[in-house]
Formats: sequence, structure tokens, C-alpha cells
Amino acid sequence: MSINKAVEEDSNQNQNSRLTWEGCNVLLDINDGDRLVFARLTAASTLKIGNKKCCLQPLIGCPFGSLFLVESGKEGPILSRFVPNAEGNNLEKKDVDGSKDNRAIVDNNTAQSLTSEDIDEMRRQGAKGDEIVEALIANSATFEKKTLFSQEKYRIKKQKKYAPRVLVRRPTARSICEAYFKKHSDKIGFMRVDALSLLLCLGNVTANVDVLVVDMVGGILTGAIAERLGAGTGYVCNTYRGSSPYPVDITRMFNLNDEICKRIVHASLTDLNSLKTGASVSESQEEVLPATHSGGLEEVGVSSEHGCMDITSESVSSPIIKPCKSIKPGQKAPPEAIKLWKENGFSSLIIAAPELDPWGIIKEVLPLLAFSAPFAVYHQYAQPLATCMHNLQIEKMAIGLQISEPWLREYQVLPSRTHPHMQMSAFGGYILSGTKISSSEPVTSSN
Repeated sequence: MSINKAVEEDSNQNQNSRLTWEGCNVLLDINDGDRLVFARLTAASTLKIGNKKCCLQPLIGCPFGSLFLVESGKEGPILSRFVPNAEGNNLEKKDVDGSKDNRAIVDNNTAQSLTSEDIDEMRRQGAKGDEIVEALIANSATFEKKTLFSQEKYRIKKQKKYAPRVLVRRPTARSICEAYFKKHSDKIGFMRVDALSLLLCLGNVTANVDVLVVDMVGGILTGAIAERLGAGTGYVCNTYRGSSPYPVDITRMFNLNDEICKRIVHASLTDLNSLKTGASVSESQEEVLPATHSGGLEEVGVSSEHGCMDITSESVSSPIIKPCKSIKPGQKAPPEAIKLWKENGFSSLIIAAPELDPWGIIKEVLPLLAFSAPFAVYHQYAQPLATCMHNLQIEKMAIGLQISEPWLREYQVLPSRTHPHMQMSAFGGYILSGTKISSSEPVTSSN
């Protein structure tokens, strides 16, 4: 018992550190956003970059934010740690005098004297990717004639092909939401990161609160709330219609420790609305959840050449080695917690269910809130929220109602080249927020 307890304490300590550990989830950023891959670090996990298959074991124990290069090893391609030098901002340090331009350069594929056979020979001799890039630059007849900006673009293009880089990012609410929204936004209901942050703000998600959630966006909302609550404070209760809870697979990517996972529970609307204390759905009804992402890699990527969106999954054939058995988020809510919620109500309500009618679901769950509790409803379209807002005003169920449209714009900030990104999303959904009130008439004394 003492050994198992020590292993569990060591695992929880690792989960709170700046270093990766065996069994943790990471977000791998390949070539500065060209591909985004969620992976679980084990001794058997692999990552395919181009036609090369690399083992992810070197990533275990490194700090989050580390950069790796794909290099040729004795037993095949390997990932080696790379520390950028101080010359990474040469383009900004050099003075652009405007004496060069690209008008006289003709792209007829004759400027490069280094052939593909020469590159293959360099690889067989053990040349690194950066050495191949420098050789391509040295054998280019037009490189020196290009502007500094064009030279940097040429260098980055060749680096992505011959010396791909992998950045190890920590899976947080922001990074996970950005990755899904960038390439597979339908899985999270087209919710942008600014809409997610506004939901948490309008829902007043802080420590020591009990948040009622209707999460039909894969679990990104549940994980973000649990991440903000912290360990051992408050509850995140997912409610649902019927006998099976909505899947929250994305929650497992957050690397939440056992204390936080214990606070992520689910309870059906039948349980929460029942009059009898402790009445619940039969324990024999087992929930069937989709397969988790812990068995392999999930890629949220886009081809840099064709620009087509795709989702691929690469399964790991070898068994996964777990350092210790962890608690999965999304267990059934304990009866004592349900009894407490029936007596006092929830602290706040957040709904992200694009497939449901907002008014149909909010009139069922709003009575479960405590008086003066805030609520926020996300939908990708404004009209359903406008109808819901009108009905709430007629029924006198809430005050302070407003519909917000979050707006986020990214800029490229470089010397003499500052402008909004050419390819960006102009749509991030809408949020209806308000405060619950008592709609009953005040009781007056007969005296």
C-alpha cells in the first residue's frame, strides 16, 4: 500500500511540473502550425513526419515548449533537442535599404544546381537537415539577388521540407481549442477560443463553485471549467437527457490530476429533477462512451501544399505502459452532492449544445440554479438565442439578458509589414448571458 501511494503521489507531482512525463498528453506543433498532433507519450508511441517514423521517447522528461529536430540516427530517424540561437531574428536586425527587388528573377527551375541525387548522397553520408538547407542556399543562383524577406521565406520553406521541427506544447484550454478550431471546428461546435474564454467569464467560473454544464462540444467546455476550478474545489456537473451522458473525450487531453478528475461528474436531468432524495437511474445502465484518445495519435492537420482539411489517426500497435492507474473524468455524481444541489442550487450554468434548441434546454435546467446565479448559453447562430432571450423575458425568469458576439483578429507584426492575417475566421458564434431571478410573486402578510 505504501509503495502504491508513493507512486500515485509522484505521478500527481509530475502532472504539476514543467516537465513531460510518461503517460502524459502533449500537443505536437510540427513546422509552426502546419500539423497539430495530440499524442500520449509512452515508450511505444511514434510520430510520422513525411515518410519518416520517429519514436516519441526522447520527448519524455523534457520541458514543455521544447523544440526538436528530425535527424538521421543509426537505427533510423530520431528526434533530437534543438536550442535556437540568437540569430533567429536576423531579418529584423538587418537594415532594409530597398536596393533589391525580385523583378529580374525568373522562376524557371534552373537556378538550383543541387540535384535530388546530390541531396540523397548527402543524407547517406549523414548530413543533417540544416546542412542540406545551407547547401541549397549556397547552390542557388538567385538567392543573393532576392530581398531579405524573400530570402527568409526561401529558408523557411526548405527548412520545413528537409529539417522539420517539432514543438512540444502543453495541452491547455487555449491550445486545445485553437487546434480543433483551426482544422476540425465542427467537433467543438465552431467555438473559437475567445468565445470559450467569454463563456467562462460570463458563467463566473471561479474556485469553490458548482457549475452545471450541458456540454455537447466534445468535452472542451468541461475541461476548460475544470482547469479553472483547480484541484479539490467545486464541481463540474454534466447533465443530459436520456440515460447516456454526452461524450467528453477531449477532457482527457488536459492532463488533469486525480483530485480534479474527481470533481468532474455527470447526472441526468431525471436525477436532478427528482423529488425523492437520492433517487437515481439504475446503476445497471452502463454508459457507452467512445474510445479514448489515449491509444494513439490524433492529428488535427492541414497540408501546406494543398490547403485541404483532414483528420487522420495513427494507432500505436504496442501496448501502452501506464505508470499508475488514474481516475477518469466523468464519473457518476455522488448522492450526497445531488442532495446538496437540490437544496441550494448550482452556482452557475453554462450551455454549449449547438444541436439542441436553446429555449428547450434552458427552461429545463434553469430551475436547478440558485437565485441570482449567472448563466451563459453558446450557439453558433444568433436567431435561436434571440428567441430564447425573448421567451426568458416573457416568462420573467432572468434579468440582465444580453447577446454577445465575440470578435478576435490576429495581426502579423513585422517591420514595415504589419497587417491582419489574410486567412482568418470572421465567425466565432454568439453567447446569451443573464442572471436567474425568482418569478414568484412576493408573499404579503395578512396582518
